[in-house]
Amino acid sequence: MAEKEAENSQVASQRVVSRRKSHLVRNLLIPLGVLLGLYALAGFLVLPWWLERSLPEQMDQRMGWQAEVENVRFNPFAFSLEADAFSAKDTTGEPVTSFDHLRVNLSFLSLLRGIIGFEEIRLVEPDVRLDLLQDHDINFARDWRSANPEKEDTTRPETAESSNPPRLYFQQVTIDGGELLFRDFSQGGDPAEFRVAPLDLTLNDLATWPRDGSDSQYSVMAALGEQVIEWEGDLSVTPLYSAGRLRLSGLRHDTLAHFLAPYLPWQLRDGTVTLESRYELAGGDHFELITSGGNLTIKQLALALSPSDEQPALATEAVAIQGIGFDLTAREATVGMVSIQQPSLAATRNAKGEVDWQSSLATAGTDQSETSEPASDSGEPFRWSVQGVELSGGQVRWRDQVPETDAEIAVNNLAMTMGGLSHRLDEPVSYDISAELGSGGRVTAMGQLTPAPFTFEGALSGSDILLPVIQPYVADAANLELVDGRLGFDGNLDLDGQDEPLTGTFSGTAEIAGLATRLPGNGGELVSWELLRLAPVEFNLNPARLEIGTVTLNSPAVNVIRAADGLHNLQQIIQDGGASEAETSPTAPSEVSEPGFIFRIGELVVEQGSMAYTDRTLEPPFSTAFQELTGSVTGFSNVPPQQGRVAISGQLAGVAPVRFDGTLGALGTEEPSNLKLTMKDMALPVLSPYFGRYLGYSVDSGKLELALDYQIIGTRLEASNEVILDRMQLGSAVASEQAINAPVKLGLALLTDRDGVIEVNLPIQGDMSDPEFSVGQIVMRAFVNLLVKAAASPFSMLGSLAEMAGFSSEELGQVSFVPGSVQLADNEAEKLSALAKALRERPELLLNIRGAVAPEADALALLKAQMQARGETVTGEAWEQAQQAWRDGERSLPPEALGRLASERGVTVRQVLTATHEVSDSQLFLLDPARDAPVDEQGNVMVRFTLDVR
Repeated sequence: MAEKEAENSQVASQRVVSRRKSHLVRNLLIPLGVLLGLYALAGFLVLPWWLERSLPEQMDQRMGWQAEVENVRFNPFAFSLEADAFSAKDTTGEPVTSFDHLRVNLSFLSLLRGIIGFEEIRLVEPDVRLDLLQDHDINFARDWRSANPEKEDTTRPETAESSNPPRLYFQQVTIDGGELLFRDFSQGGDPAEFRVAPLDLTLNDLATWPRDGSDSQYSVMAALGEQVIEWEGDLSVTPLYSAGRLRLSGLRHDTLAHFLAPYLPWQLRDGTVTLESRYELAGGDHFELITSGGNLTIKQLALALSPSDEQPALATEAVAIQGIGFDLTAREATVGMVSIQQPSLAATRNAKGEVDWQSSLATAGTDQSETSEPASDSGEPFRWSVQGVELSGGQVRWRDQVPETDAEIAVNNLAMTMGGLSHRLDEPVSYDISAELGSGGRVTAMGQLTPAPFTFEGALSGSDILLPVIQPYVADAANLELVDGRLGFDGNLDLDGQDEPLTGTFSGTAEIAGLATRLPGNGGELVSWELLRLAPVEFNLNPARLEIGTVTLNSPAVNVIRAADGLHNLQQIIQDGGASEAETSPTAPSEVSEPGFIFRIGELVVEQGSMAYTDRTLEPPFSTAFQELTGSVTGFSNVPPQQGRVAISGQLAGVAPVRFDGTLGALGTEEPSNLKLTMKDMALPVLSPYFGRYLGYSVDSGKLELALDYQIIGTRLEASNEVILDRMQLGSAVASEQAINAPVKLGLALLTDRDGVIEVNLPIQGDMSDPEFSVGQIVMRAFVNLLVKAAASPFSMLGSLAEMAGFSSEELGQVSFVPGSVQLADNEAEKLSALAKALRERPELLLNIRGAVAPEADALALLKAQMQARGETVTGEAWEQAQQAWRDGERSLPPEALGRLASERGVTVRQVLTATHEVSDSQLFLLDPARDAPVDEQGNVMVRFTLDVR
């Protein structure tokens, strides 16, 4: 019973305790509920109400903006804040930022650990206006400074150490459907506007304190029309580290042009850029940045040098650069293959010699000394490399306004490949280039080069390159027009710039086919050939040296014309730009015999050449041609000692064989050259205009034969010209002011032998450097002078040609008689014999015989004969008295005595020549006798002759 009561008592006690506890809990829950109610009321109602009213005030105080927000909501239990329809305007009344919806979720548990954690931050359709002002300030920073002027705080104590930053954690940050309006006022004028929409961002798991193995992931996508930015990767704030991928696709030329305008001197007209790369950056004691796998693509690029240009100066179909990498710490950049498709480049040089690309850089250039950053003090050189370059379908347009006529050269289908390039500039780089010229032809180059020190090795070739494309440059240097011609070459070029001056050698072959040239406006060919081939060729740049094995010239043709003013067309090729005083003043001979430029030609071979010559100074004009010129010149050089040889043959005027032989000394030196020209069977009527000018007669028939022997020492010429005229017959008289005033026909007849041949030697000498020196004119002048001499002193010429040794010209032109008789004086018969021989050999000559008497010598001789016939004494004093009586007129002769004696003497000479020496009667003419004949030293009476021609 007692146990039962004790048990009941214990139960009652427990009930009392239970009732007390129940009241305690109830008493605790009531205030807690009140607190929770108040907390909920503050969170759900008061805080949103306060935020809706304080936020505009804060924006006005802190930024000077007029802000509005609608429907702010806060869940105090979920620690989430939401707001709708926020907008703000700056002091000018322009919208500056807004959003449709904002949601922020805080992590309560993170707060308990001292971490400000955001489970979610979500911003829906934000709209932001960002202005880059003219002074490169930002509108947000400007508004902040305007609303919060800086004041010096003198009460705030300085601390040695800053407090630790708060620990922040962002589980998820999202910007959804954002829009950014960027306005740029920095370049003056109307602002440029760029609207980025949509702008989306996702950021997960970001903390501001170090965490091992836990990095944040982020993703950004923004679009400016079709221009898209994609950025994703991992991010750590402490320590700073990020790795990811960035892609910019479809960036338009106008967008790039705006931001590059301060730095790019040219005008972007078209093009899109796509760039993507992986990257890795880290902060710490040294900032580290590494990029890899980068690719850059540029499509439809068009770039003009100035806004006024109608056409772009540079355009490409596509540029692709692969494998771009950069390591800031290692100071290294790498680039994979660079591919350029269908580039088109245009360049112009103006009349002042300025290239438009250089001019555009010069006008847009900046002072590099002010803008360049200081060089790195790391001491390590920057390393870079490019795997290679490929270019295809290229075009180059070159326009040169320096020549009087603009030169335009086009290069099409340009293709190029280059091997690896790097900072090791002394390593060789391979290349392969090919291109076609717009005017015709193709060039290729393949080899390797080193940038520094510069060396170049290449196999070069070109084919069918039309030469008229360089006509404007030729016209500036010479008065010559390239009508046609194709250049070809094949060889190796080596250049070496390790030492000054640059040295180099070209070895190979070259040829020019189908060349045709003329003087501008003439229309007639000047120089032409079917093929000029040089093989092999070796040209050395420094010292200058040219060596050619064989020069083959097929079917060369030269058209030489002497105009009516006496100027040859070949002389007109050289433009007279005026010589400077230094060029015209005489200089002392150099002690160094070796020339500055050395050349050697092993052999020059001429095949089927021709040269036409026309002289329009004559009336009618003279014209002839050398044809079928074939032969060779060996050992052609300007370096002594040299012994070359010449052997060329051909035809003149279609029938006359011509041969040119001899030896050549070194050109430009004092070594002698001995040359001989022979020609036969040339028809003399071809030269009729020249004979008409100088002799006053045309040539009706005859042949010419030449044997010219020339010796040239330096510029001095000594020549022997053997001229043979066969059966030359003069034609009609020609009126010419330059014709000689002499009996031309007599002179020719004196030079012509019985076979109708004139053979003379006309030596000449002179200085070929004298502009007035002309071999042809000198030879013709010498021949004319010979005719004048023959006509003026016919018996001297006659005796010389008949080899009449021992008789002077005066002796041959007269014969002596014994006074008072027709008996020839001693030795006079031999003179008539020699004269008869000359007459027989020259049937065209006529001998005029004028019988003559000496009035006193012949009269006294006849008187003595008369006295002897009468038996009178003719000696001593009696003869002296008789002579005195004749002189006093006391004694006389029959009046016909002297006349008869004069006539008989003429007849005697004629009979001796015809009967004794068989001279034709037709060559002898008796003239009216003369009565005043001179007496020679022996007292004989002289009868004189004169010569004439039929």
